Amino acid sequence: MKEWRASARLAQTVSLVFGLALATAGAAQDAGPQVNSAATLKLPENPQLFGNALPQVIKAMVIVNGEVITQTDIDQRLALMSIANNQPIPANEIDQLRQQVLSNLIDETLQIQAAKAEEIEISDNDIDKTVERVAGSAKQTPTQMAEYLKSRGSSIRSIRRQIQGEIAWRRLQSKKIESGVSVGDEEVQAVIKKMEASKGAEEYRVGEIFLSANSSNDAEVQANMGKIFNALQQGGSFIGYARQFSQSSSAAVGGDLGWMRPEQLPDELGGAIKQMRPGMISQPIKVTGGYSIVAVQDVRKILTADPRNSVLTLKQVSISFPQGTTRAQAEPTLSRFAQSIANIGGCGGAEKVAGEYNGEVVESDNVKMRDLPPALQEMILQMQVGQATRPFGSVEEGVRTLVLCGRDEVDPSAPSFDQVYAQLNEERVNLRSRRYLRDLRRDAVIDFR
Repeated sequence: MKEWRASARLAQTVSLVFGLALATAGAAQDAGPQVNSAATLKLPENPQLFGNALPQVIKAMVIVNGEVITQTDIDQRLALMSIANNQPIPANEIDQLRQQVLSNLIDETLQIQAAKAEEIEISDNDIDKTVERVAGSAKQTPTQMAEYLKSRGSSIRSIRRQIQGEIAWRRLQSKKIESGVSVGDEEVQAVIKKMEASKGAEEYRVGEIFLSANSSNDAEVQANMGKIFNALQQGGSFIGYARQFSQSSSAAVGGDLGWMRPEQLPDELGGAIKQMRPGMISQPIKVTGGYSIVAVQDVRKILTADPRNSVLTLKQVSISFPQGTTRAQAEPTLSRFAQSIANIGGCGGAEKVAGEYNGEVVESDNVKMRDLPPALQEMILQMQVGQATRPFGSVEEGVRTLVLCGRDEVDPSAPSFDQVYAQLNEERVNLRSRRYLRDLRRDAVIDFR
């Protein structure tokens, strides 16, 4: 089957443990990180607008080519899912999700073992660098992060193992697969011509969770997908579930397939996304080889100017309240703050307003509008330079506003030859990687206890 699950760069998220994008070790070691331009603002995904203990017994569950995966390993990965979604996993879903976590841990173990067989070294220092970066992004030390994870039923060891697996797999792909992939100049030119011919057509930013299925486990996989869909409907993190459960190569980046036209996807998925709006998630869809849940994150027209592609210069003004302050108690201050920012007097007035409320100002340049939460995008689309958004946030975590200091439109030109070449090359690497992992599973000696 044509590889349509194009993986974005490995340099995205390890986990959503602290509600932040955590860069993988592979990013530091193998590829430059793709940074969310709005990350420094630490914005909530759904801003509100104003007017389990560790298991005591460790027992072997599975032995993969002589290496043990314990019940504790499984439970701690499940706990990461609970942390990422900021809610416990429903009791009636734990057993089926545990089986999916186990499947992913088996794949991870096979990837690490295959890397060792190829004499690929992943040092503790490689992993430490990412752990330090992850902890720093949450304003914690590695020790503090370890204590936090432990208090929530997981462990720093579980994240370190996941980082190790992703480094191993990325380096193994580089050594065994990438060198054997080739893309011709004529293929690249053909893609560019197709894009130019499609100017004005809609394309979608698509996320995917994919589980493979065959005749022997189809019912079980379908049930698992139903559980995942229900959890997503109840507010679960799509990126978090994709990271932990998806069997597509895009799992490493939270299921992100990037910008896709419907005809680039299997008919079942292409037809589904045409009926979806940004923010919508599909029911599980049967496709060749398994089941998929897709999410439409955004829609745009190919090679057509779009104000959402603008690059912004922003100032964020934030104020905080003493712990225990209620909404009713904060309301007078919120009303005055809203009035102050409505009359902020341009970007230069941010510091004055912050001073009146003992707040702080964070400046951020080169922020892509599309990296902002949808509700903030809608407000900024209507704003002129010098205006500020309505206050947003919460009394508990702080209330803030964004002041628009500059906006640069982006030329909607076709991607460069090198960009198209890189995408085609990555698609072929992903296809061969899936086949390679399939072969590793086929040849493994797996003892279930």
